[in-house]
Amino acid sequence: MSSLLGLNEDALSHELEIHWIEPPEQFDYVRQALDKTPRRGNRPRYERDGRMVGYAILGKGAEADPDSGLYRRRVFFVLPIDRSDDPEGIYRQGAPGEAIDPLTVEATVAGRKTPRSQLGQGAALTSPPAQAGGFSAGRR
Repeated sequence: MSSLLGLNEDALSHELEIHWIEPPEQFDYVRQALDKTPRRGNRPRYERDGRMVGYAILGKGAEADPDSGLYRRRVFFVLPIDRSDDPEGIYRQGAPGEAIDPLTVEATVAGRKTPRSQLGQGAALTSPPAQAGGFSAGRR
């Protein structure tokens, strides 16, 4: 269903904005995946454990895969074992491979790992500042 393979600027070039369902500031990290969905702009169906906390909205120029008719778009999610839901769990320190700092996420730009995402709140002072305004991060 999802893959981080192919997560490059070309795969993200048709993103208009990132819509956050939950405020990204509340997470040290989120998991980032590239899913195939039947539509460009509405909330995609979520079919894994945990919960989706954000997703990309694609522009009209995004083309569906000619074989499947599906669009590739990013989704951001957390699992019950993640630090946000289980602060004393296995990711109290460290983070899963697909974890990125949600404060580094922008439309057309892959999220990055930061000390905050990899180490937790103890490293929060070295993270980039949160964006002002609402929960969406889009191109202007």
